Amino acid sequence: MLKERPQTQSTLEFVCIDELVPKDHLLRKIDRVIDFSFLHELVQDFYCPNNGRPALDPTLMFKLLFVGYLYGIRSERQLIRDVQVNVAYRWFLGLNLTDKVPDASTLSANRIRRFKDSDIYQQIFDEIVLQAVKHKLVGGHTLYTDSTHLKANANKKHFQKIQVEQSRQTYMDALDQAVEGDRAAHGKKPLPAPKPEAETREIKQSVTDPDSGYMVRDTKPKGFFYLDHRTVDSRCNIITDVHVTPGNVHDAVPYLERLDRQKQRFNFNLRNVGVDAGYFTSAVCHGLEERNLYAVMGYRRPTHRKGYFYKRQYIYDPQNNVYRCPQNHTLIYKTTSRTGYRHYESDEAVCKTCPELKRCTNNKKYVKTITRHVWEDSKERVNQHRLTSVGKSIYARRKETVERSFADAKELHGYRYARFRGRSKVQAQCLLTAAAQNMKKIALMAA
Repeated sequence: MLKERPQTQSTLEFVCIDELVPKDHLLRKIDRVIDFSFLHELVQDFYCPNNGRPALDPTLMFKLLFVGYLYGIRSERQLIRDVQVNVAYRWFLGLNLTDKVPDASTLSANRIRRFKDSDIYQQIFDEIVLQAVKHKLVGGHTLYTDSTHLKANANKKHFQKIQVEQSRQTYMDALDQAVEGDRAAHGKKPLPAPKPEAETREIKQSVTDPDSGYMVRDTKPKGFFYLDHRTVDSRCNIITDVHVTPGNVHDAVPYLERLDRQKQRFNFNLRNVGVDAGYFTSAVCHGLEERNLYAVMGYRRPTHRKGYFYKRQYIYDPQNNVYRCPQNHTLIYKTTSRTGYRHYESDEAVCKTCPELKRCTNNKKYVKTITRHVWEDSKERVNQHRLTSVGKSIYARRKETVERSFADAKELHGYRYARFRGRSKVQAQCLLTAAAQNMKKIALMAA
C-alpha cells in the first residue's frame, strides 16, 4: 500500500554535528594528522594587531581554500554554496549547523589585496611538506620532475607580437669559462667580448593575460598556457616542489635551480633523479654531474634527414680529438663557438671524390661539419645510465610518481585550467593544489 510521507523539514531535533560526519571521512583523517596551527603564526604580520574590524580567522579561510582544492571546486562562490549545505565541510571548518558561512568576496579580497605578491602560499606548501617529512613519508633520495600545461584564461586569437630580450641562463657564466678554456687548450685566441646590446626575439603576447606564454610543442595544443614544473619524491609520491612559468619556457631552464632549492629547504640527501627526454641537454647533464647526482633520462629520438648518415655513425676519437666518418676519413678540429660547440671539418679534397658524398653532406664546398658540445662527455655518460639495471628501475617509477601526480590533479582537483590571470596567482593555485594533494596523501597513509 502506498502511503504519503509527511514533511519533516520543520521538525525540531537535537543533533551533534560530529555525529553526522562518517568516521572514515577524508576530512576527518586530514584533521587528525595535519597540524594547521602554523597558519595563524604564518600570516599574523599581514594583520593590524590593535586596530580595525575583527578579521576572518585565517585558519578558517585557508581551510576553506583547501576544501575547494581537495574537491576540485573551481569557483569561490560555488565553494561557499557547497559549505552551506555540506555537513562534513562545516565540521572540518569548525562551524556549527547554524553558523554563518563567510562571504565569497572575503576570500577574493584577501587573495587580491592582503596576500598579493607575497610568498605565503609557498610557505604553506613548504610547511605541509615538512609535516610529511615528520611522518617519514619523504625519503629525499630520489626525485622525479616533469612539467604539465595549464590552459591560461586567455583567448589564443587575441595577442600582439612584441620583441623581448633573450634572458641569460644561470649556467652561461660557467659555459663561457668552459669555452675559453677549451679554446686555450686548442691554441685558439680568446673570443672577442660580446656586443653590449642584448639579443631580442619576437614572441606572441596575450592581450588578456600577458604573463602567460604561447606554447608550440609537438603533440600538444597550441595557445596561451602556463607550465607547472613539479617534483615528486619517490617514497610516497609527496610533491616537494612546484614552480610555474609561462608556456613558452623550456623545461630544462628552471630545473637545476629548483633542485638546489629543495635540497637546501628540506635538507634532502639527494642521490638520484629521473626526468624525461625534455631535460636531456648538455647544461643539465653537466650540472647534475657537478652535484654528484645519478641522473636517468628518457630516450630522445635523433633529428635525422632521410637518406643521410646518422650522427652516431661518425665515431669520435678522444685521444686524437677527431671524428671518423663511415668511410674512415678524418674530420679535424677547427674552432669552438661562443655557444659551446666544437666544430670538426672534413678535407675538401677527400670528400670531393668520396662515393658516399651524397649521403654525407650537400655542402657546396664538399666539406662535412660535425659539432660537439664542450660538455658532451657529461651528456654521453648520463645517457648510458638509462641502459643499466639501476637506471631502468629508477626510470620505471617515473610514470608511477610525477605522471600519476599530474593525472590525479587534473582528474580530481580541477587542474586543467588556470583559474586566475597572472603568473603569481596561477602559482598560488598550483601550490595550494599540490598542498591539498599532499595533505590527502598524508591522511591516507599516516592516519
